[in-house]
Amino acid sequence: MFIIDINYTASLEEIDKHMFDHVRYLQQHYENDIFIASGRKVPRTGGIILCVADDEKEVNRIINDDPFFIHKLAEFKVTEFLTSQTHPALETLLTRPKV
Repeated sequence: MFIIDINYTASLEEIDKHMFDHVRYLQQHYENDIFIASGRKVPRTGGIILCVADDEKEVNRIINDDPFFIHKLAEFKVTEFLTSQTHPALETLLTRPKV
């Protein structure tokens, strides 16, 4: 599993101009069972995405399609971690074959 840590480098006004496209990007990867959770940081300096992927190369390819990345509005940091415990409802997402 991977944590995608997004830190805005542009103004919130500029971020908001691209938010609709960013949400569509997120939805696409939820539909493909790649993203399992996402949301804004508090305070609003960026966001976090929990991602299930085969390797960091795949995660970086996915990030390249994010409008925030395309328009250079944010920096992205990827952290891989091995799940040792999960909620039973999450277990099905982690073991489901990807589309």
